Amino acid sequence: MRTGSEPATARSALRARLWLSVWGVAWAIFGTAAFALTGHLGWAIACGVLWVVVTVDMTMILRHLRQGPHYQPGRDIPPYRPPDSGPPFRRPPRHRHP
Repeated sequence: MRTGSEPATARSALRARLWLSVWGVAWAIFGTAAFALTGHLGWAIACGVLWVVVTVDMTMILRHLRQGPHYQPGRDIPPYRPPDSGPPFRRPPRHRHP
């Protein structure tokens, strides 16, 4: 059910993003070293830039994880505020035509 407050109550899978960042750092390091050793300087630079971007993302993820449940709510906190009542509008009656 959509309530309209999704941007304020959205949750991110930070642990999954952390492990994907670790995987990305490992491949970026490997790519940088492999392309540098084979003499492909452009690709080595591209992998090096990717390495920096993934490392910055990983530090931000770790920062958010360390900030605690205010930024990463637990499983007992619902992702949206439950509706107070029924639907906000009344649906028009459906006409049946033969």
